[in-house]
Amino acid sequence: MFDWAPLLISGPCYIGILNCTPDSFSDGGLFAEPHSALRQALRLVNEGAKVIDIGAESTRPGSTPISESEEWSRIEKVIPLLRRELPADILISIDTRHPLTAQRALDFGANVLNDVMGFSNPMMLRLLNNKSIGAIAMRSTITENILVMPNYASSRSDTATKLEELITLTQRLKNASINPQQCLLDIGFGFGTTYNEDAFLWDYLQKMKLELPWPIDRFCIGLSRKRFLVAKANQADLAPEQRDALTHNAVFTLLGKGYRFFRVHAVPRYA
Repeated sequence: MFDWAPLLISGPCYIGILNCTPDSFSDGGLFAEPHSALRQALRLVNEGAKVIDIGAESTRPGSTPISESEEWSRIEKVIPLLRRELPADILISIDTRHPLTAQRALDFGANVLNDVMGFSNPMMLRLLNNKSIGAIAMRSTITENILVMPNYASSRSDTATKLEELITLTQRLKNASINPQQCLLDIGFGFGTTYNEDAFLWDYLQKMKLELPWPIDRFCIGLSRKRFLVAKANQADLAPEQRDALTHNAVFTLLGKGYRFFRVHAVPRYA
């Protein structure tokens, strides 16, 4: 049975983001070719990442959804190359909402499914019946074809809905007998949220006594290079590749609150 706990034996677990896309907000196009993807994965592992999370469909605001076949064509050579070249103890995660891509990735040696739709698709959820597979489930407003995009600067703040979405996600997992040993919960910063709602989620994480029936050390925090960080720091003009210091400060804060899993573009050097 899959268990996230061993990844915390030597400290927090950093999940390195590997975007094999032409259009991701931070590094689109840089790692689309298999050998450039491998170099980036090795860099993340050398920095201390214990999991490499491969994504082939951008979910940045305004992105265009792609088909399963196009998504798979971007990574079908990447996954076996990484499985062959990375150390055996490094886990490979596939960031996808498509069941066929997920199954193919597992067949090629992936260990973890990271679903930005929170396993709301029953076909994706059924894949977790194999208890040797790890999972990351995100709260979001992504549907099969669209990422809902409110005006980020809007004063609108529907925090109750964000809590309802989180509660629905945990209930879905529990009803399917998916537990925190197998699955991490991603609170979903920037996915269908305004700045005020992201600020609410950030403050919610600080409370320690979360209302969700999920342990703090089984959350996966995905704040890396997000616009919330630059807006919070009043540095809105800071380019994505210049946001790692803000990311690492946020990681340091949340480490002090008991969180242990973080998706990052660059592993913090001091944590």
